[in-house]
Amino acid sequence: MRPVARVLSTTIVLLVAFGCLSPAEEKLKVGDKAPEFSLPAASKDSIMRTEISLSSLIGKNAIIVAFYPADWSGGCTKEMCTMRDNFADLGSLGATVLGISGDYAFSHREWAKALGLPFLLLSDHKHQVARDYGSYNDVTGFNIRKVFVIDRTGAIAYIDPAYIAGSPASFDKLKTALSTIH
Repeated sequence: MRPVARVLSTTIVLLVAFGCLSPAEEKLKVGDKAPEFSLPAASKDSIMRTEISLSSLIGKNAIIVAFYPADWSGGCTKEMCTMRDNFADLGSLGATVLGISGDYAFSHREWAKALGLPFLLLSDHKHQVARDYGSYNDVTGFNIRKVFVIDRTGAIAYIDPAYIAGSPASFDKLKTALSTIH
């Protein structure tokens, strides 16, 4: 292997290992069909008796799928509170919000209740959905903070692979993307 190719290959392996890049991330792009999922969910009021599937939501609204590392952490609290504080604006743009982490639905319910979150939190405890969306870090064992928007046809309409919790710029990019989806 030539030195340049070896350096490039080594760099890619390190990026994958440290969660900066993942094999699924390389595959998923805007316009692709969003990978289907069905997960346990909780709201501030209850734990859902049936799992929430992506296919059951397609066609109604654009769907914001916000992967985050863990309930109760500072950055994740900022991210979800930004979604909460702007929930009416997101709704006026025709969006449904889903937060996804590896935490159990019981933790989701208590966290959603404590923060007054008006949207569902889904439990991807085995991190399969996060892997499918290229939003899982095998080294840390946590989701990578990423935001996807899935349009009414089930296609990925927007990806922010480096969403910054509490950042007005990241949130404004998300709102701009939502405003362009029909």
